[in-house]
Amino acid sequence: MDLSAIDWSDIWLATWETLVMTGVSLFFTVLLGLPLGILLFVTAKRQLLEQRALYAVLSFVVNVLRSVPFLILLIVMIPVTVILIGTSLGVEGAIPPLVVGTAPFFARLVENVLREVDRGVIEACQAMGIRTRHIIFGALLPEALPGLIAAVTVTAITLMSYAAMSGVIGGGGLGDLAIRFGYQRFQTEVMVITVALLVVLVQFIQYSGDRLVLYFTRK
Repeated sequence: MDLSAIDWSDIWLATWETLVMTGVSLFFTVLLGLPLGILLFVTAKRQLLEQRALYAVLSFVVNVLRSVPFLILLIVMIPVTVILIGTSLGVEGAIPPLVVGTAPFFARLVENVLREVDRGVIEACQAMGIRTRHIIFGALLPEALPGLIAAVTVTAITLMSYAAMSGVIGGGGLGDLAIRFGYQRFQTEVMVITVALLVVLVQFIQYSGDRLVLYFTRK
């Protein structure tokens, strides 16, 4: 393998684009997915604001969006992405489908994490007459914090994988570089380096997430 044939400026630019796509998409995914996950939890059967009809609708929408393969979602979202930000290409064009693809996934993770919180905590708060919103933000979310951080970590790794996949439609980043140079131009060195960088980035995200979970679990 001849590493001298690689244009390292392209590699670092693609790595930066992947980090930007993942970071910005993760921000909007948490911004949308966290409230949706809380709403799924509190409206479920025997929960704080039980609303079976609303829960059924939300659960159905989340399941539908999670059922669509991300590659198909990338293509289906092209007209919507063009309307929203004016282009479906590059880093900007990849962010809307990334958010739509992972927000429902994160919301379901949040719902599952909140279900793991000791029911006695909620019942004790209700017995003291604490309002629902104070139970959610003052007791439920702090109690579930380590689990929520773990959910964000899993979502970030999923986003990294999806961001690489967006290279199929010209989404930019390491995936785009691997397809254009590693696959279409048969530059094996570029393919190997991009895969190695993705592995390193995923390992770093997982390690950082595990350390944060451990820190907040001990507090």
